[in-house]
Parts: sequence; C-alpha cells; structure tokens
Amino acid sequence: MEIQGSIALVTGANRGLGRQFARQLLERGAAKVYAGSRRIESVDLPGVEPVQLDITDPASVAAAAKAASDATILINNAGIATFANLVDGDEDAIRREMETNFFGTLNMVRAFAPVLGANGGGALLNILSILSWRSAGMGHAYSAAKAASWSLTNGARLELAPQGTQVTGLHVGGIDTDMLAEIEAEKSDPADIARVGLDGIESGALEILADQVTVELKAVLNADPSIIYPELAAVSSAPQT
Repeated sequence: MEIQGSIALVTGANRGLGRQFARQLLERGAAKVYAGSRRIESVDLPGVEPVQLDITDPASVAAAAKAASDATILINNAGIATFANLVDGDEDAIRREMETNFFGTLNMVRAFAPVLGANGGGALLNILSILSWRSAGMGHAYSAAKAASWSLTNGARLELAPQGTQVTGLHVGGIDTDMLAEIEAEKSDPADIARVGLDGIESGALEILADQVTVELKAVLNADPSIIYPELAAVSSAPQT
C-alpha cells in the first residue's frame, strides 16, 4: 500500500502515538490526513483536517465515515487504559476498556470497511499490544480488551480480503505517552513506533512486531504458561494447607 498520495484517517490523533502517525503520514506524502479526536480543539498539528470522533459513539463514527468518505488508510489508534483488574476491579472501568479498545475499534472497522472498499481496498492498521498475549500487573482488563482486539484484527483480515483491504496488526510494548506516564518501565519513542507501523503498511505486512520485547514474547507463545508467567512458580510451589 503506497502512502504517497493516500488519504488517511487516524483515531486519537491529538497526542501521543496518534499525533506521530498523522505527522509522519504527511511527511511521507499523504494527500490528506484526517485527525480524529473526541476533543477536536486539541488537534494542533498543521496540515491535518480535524474530525470530531468518539469511537464508542456509533453516530459519531458514522459522521466521521461520511466526512472522510475518500479515505484509503484507517489507523485505529485510539484507546484507553483504566488499570482495572478483573476479579476485584471496578466493573464499569472494565466495561469502558471493552467499549473503547474492542467495540470502539470494531465500530471503526464496520463503518470504514465500505469506505475503503469503494476507494480500491486500501489499508487498515490496528494498534495492538504485547498485552494482547500476556497479562501483566498493570491491569488485566486492558489485556483482555487487547486480546479481543487482536482476534478482531485477524477476523477482519479474513472478511475484508475479498475487497482487497490490507489489514495489519501492530503489536508493541510500552510507549512513552501520557497513558503510561505513571508507569516505571522501558518505553519506546512514539515516533519510532509510528515509523515502524507505516513501514509495515507500505510493505504489506499482516503483523508488525514493533520492538524487541514484543519479538521475544511472540517467539515463546507456544511455551508452557509457567514460562510466560514465571511469577506463578512461587504460587504453584507453595505448600498446601
């Protein structure tokens, strides 16, 4: 998929990774970049066309699809992290994770599938996570929602192949954005992740592993869970009372 001359819409484009995607699309010669955001006034990147967009609101998504009816690339970047756990976490927070990270992405896929098809097929990139494959202590609701979004990406790829739409999943570890500002961990520069993602679109990749930690985890997904979750070893070896 050629980015030069393309017309792209990026969700959550007002900051962080989404803003980097929008900026680099322009730098690579995209003819037009729609910058979707719930707070349209916060879109400050020169050269983009701001679009009011709440991916959890079907009416808002439909309006965006109408406004960007010439789009040939869709980048599903918008997401949230409530850091809620599953067993004792706030249920409303867990539902917000699913409504945004899974159903919100699904809303965009369903609304823009006919747009991309009508414009020659195009490309769709979903921003996924290393936590699609492994739960971590930062809140398991996010992992559950991203795992569902990974499955959504695989299913959409099959369903949209007949119309010529390229569907790609971008898996990444921690990114240095506002979402993880309070988390102490190794983080990638969002500019690097956006570059890798756009390279993947242009090369026709089905799945992109954006950093070394993601590559390493993908390589052991068929291992016993005790390998992927070494913290469980102490629990399983504890004496029973």
